[in-house]
Amino acid sequence: MSGFQKGATYGQIKDYVKEHTGLSVSSLYIAQVKQKYGIIERECYNKPKSEDSRQPKCSPEKEAAITEALKYFKMI
Repeated sequence: MSGFQKGATYGQIKDYVKEHTGLSVSSLYIAQVKQKYGIIERECYNKPKSEDSRQPKCSPEKEAAITEALKYFKMI
């Protein structure tokens, strides 16, 4: 990890989760879990055009795996 970066990249988190649990997680799920713990890097630039659009929610199993990865990388 570089000196400018704190924590892990989305790719590193995906690799950790895949290696330890066999689950494939998306960047959206990682962002949802990070937001739950108050880790917000910047404002989202790719917002939906309509207010009533829906995003898939992260399953509890994947949320637990991502949380474990965030703890491993000392982000929470």
